[in-house]
Amino acid sequence: MLDIKFIRENKAIIKEAARKKLLDFDVEALLEADNQRLKLVGEVEKLRARQNEASHRIAKVKDEAERDELIEQMKDVKTLREGKEEELKQVLETWKSLLLKVPNIPDISVPEGKDDSENQQIKIWGDRPKFEFAPRGHVELMTNLKLADFERGVKVAGFRGYFLKNEAVLLSMAAWQHAMKIALEGGFVPLLTPVLDRPENFMGTGYLPDGEEDLYKTQDGDYLAGTAEVPTMGYHFDEIVPADRLPYKFIAFSPCYRREAGSHGKDTQGLIRVHEFYKVEQVVLCEASHEESVNWHEKLLANAERFMQDLKIPYRVVVNCTGDLGQGQVKKYDIEAWVPSEGKFRETHSISYFHDFQARRLNTRYRDSEGKLRFVHSLNGTLVASPRILVSLLENYQQADGSVVVPEVLQPYLGKDVIK
Repeated sequence: MLDIKFIRENKAIIKEAARKKLLDFDVEALLEADNQRLKLVGEVEKLRARQNEASHRIAKVKDEAERDELIEQMKDVKTLREGKEEELKQVLETWKSLLLKVPNIPDISVPEGKDDSENQQIKIWGDRPKFEFAPRGHVELMTNLKLADFERGVKVAGFRGYFLKNEAVLLSMAAWQHAMKIALEGGFVPLLTPVLDRPENFMGTGYLPDGEEDLYKTQDGDYLAGTAEVPTMGYHFDEIVPADRLPYKFIAFSPCYRREAGSHGKDTQGLIRVHEFYKVEQVVLCEASHEESVNWHEKLLANAERFMQDLKIPYRVVVNCTGDLGQGQVKKYDIEAWVPSEGKFRETHSISYFHDFQARRLNTRYRDSEGKLRFVHSLNGTLVASPRILVSLLENYQQADGSVVVPEVLQPYLGKDVIK
């Protein structure tokens, strides 16, 4: 959400942001609703003032007939005020719904494009393995090595269901632990977050109202989070945080649930696109400074790159184009790991910053050096998502005999160097 004053003064910029992000948003409709809101607020306040003034007069009038006349006149004012208040209530609903759809403004460094096919590569790291055999896909590798049971996963959990087994379980846990190690060395505070969260947290982070089709909803009206970003950002909902404690750096672990709406027919086999998974997520709240946001954006990317480099998995970094940004994102990087069986890179990490877009919705503020209340800036970024990371890990470390070498950095967690 953006400041309505900023929107009013920069409507051309908002229109351009909507165009670049390919979002259907009518800024003129919002401004018209805002005009109506301001007009009705003024009218309601004047009518209340008239009632208050009349109440004081009535209290002082001693003549009963005059008092009755004033009371009768105020009945009409009260009826008019109540009508205006009801009209204001309806206008406010429209105004708030439109305000929640305002797109954040992409950074000037973000390339313009229609979708992820137009994201721009800015870095490539690692040597892709050269096999003297046709590389096996992760489904075949995991089935042969008894690392997963997809058939029983579907039987138990339905479409896109899976069981991880044996060393695959240990590899996932090892990846989580190594990610935590990196974050803790950087002074991040670990959190184990609730995955069942109130709608306000999803509204605040921008997953509602437009992303509802991808969320699982309970019979009580709450939702299951698709990332620990949601509860972690809600941790300081409606709070004024101490400025001297900024930046807040959290490393949050949680199960995650996504319906994968709109992905019918995509990655229906294996672990690339599943409904239930786990993430270790970086979340930062910093002072309201563009320079600070950019600084932390690069640091979160560096942490994620270190994780991939520690595992020695070849990857590339792309800067996402405008059409591949969410409503609230100012800029986003993706890390994409090399998948030998497909001969291409696949996304494993996303790292984004939002300026105060989320903090305004969540009302998370601090007092600056002059005592003025400011909304914090927020950022988040994947450190590891599993079981997706197993796809590139297993495929890049596979051997001709069908075994898989365990990355050296994870061997202490498994107590072995080869899975066979």
